[in-house]
Amino acid sequence: MKTAEQKREWEQKMVSQMIALYCRKKHRCGCGLCESCAKLEEYARQRSARCPFMESKTFCSSCKVHCYKPEMREKIREVMRFSGPRMMLYHPLTAMRHIWYTAVSGSATS
Repeated sequence: MKTAEQKREWEQKMVSQMIALYCRKKHRCGCGLCESCAKLEEYARQRSARCPFMESKTFCSSCKVHCYKPEMREKIREVMRFSGPRMMLYHPLTAMRHIWYTAVSGSATS
């Protein structure tokens, strides 16, 4: 089992990859993240860094406490809806790891 810090680092990396994919495909700036996506990434990292449930939670989407502001929560949902299905094409190892971890965590809590 991962430590809370390992889970935090992995979650931050995965969210960063998803935001970068979203920005590259939707905003087509080609030079890194646009200002809006950079702010969202920083916000997501701050939320993850302060999460008191990191040891026991699987992912933010399954958490009972939603610490994102409503506006940012809607933005991250949009990113997840777009990038989630595309992660297998652009980041297959991250996507497989996410699927595996979700399955393992889900069966442990059932």
